[in-house]
Amino acid sequence: MSQSYPPPPQQGANPYGQQPPQGGNPFGQPQPGGFPQQGQQPGGFGGYPPPAPLPPARENMGLGILAGVVVMLAAAAAYGGIIRLTEHEIGYAAVGVGALIGLVIGKVGGRNAALPVFAAVLALAGIFLGQYFGEALIGAKLSGLSVTDLIFDHTKLVFDAWKADSDVLSVLFFAFGAVAAFGGAKRVAG
Repeated sequence: MSQSYPPPPQQGANPYGQQPPQGGNPFGQPQPGGFPQQGQQPGGFGGYPPPAPLPPARENMGLGILAGVVVMLAAAAAYGGIIRLTEHEIGYAAVGVGALIGLVIGKVGGRNAALPVFAAVLALAGIFLGQYFGEALIGAKLSGLSVTDLIFDHTKLVFDAWKADSDVLSVLFFAFGAVAAFGGAKRVAG
């Protein structure tokens, strides 16, 4: 007698169970993109290929410093013009000079660890040059001399005027400008 029925279940066995196919997987062959089987290496994340690697970070320290110097000179000139218009220093503009320098250095220069330090130093120089230029502009208005004469021929006079106008808040805004430049360069570079 030839029957196509499965053999009768043995005592204590699951009557609905089947024998696993060869390879030990009771659910059959894996679907493409499924989880890897035991002993296989994963080929991706949930059936997807691994993400593409990030592009290499820009590391152009020289270009970052050059861009920082250019921005420092431009920001110092603008800050000096603001001082000339208001006839006193604006502390928030000093912080803005530092932040602008830091952002440009971080964006152009990349992730080099020395760039935030350069940004802080350039911010200090830019704030000083802006205040010095502002004093020269005010002195030129009051004395009738040209700005270039005051800057190059009467440097001590302009510097003494800058010292006389400086106070504790000036020092604080120098510090805030340097911190803004340092933090901006680190934040933008990543």
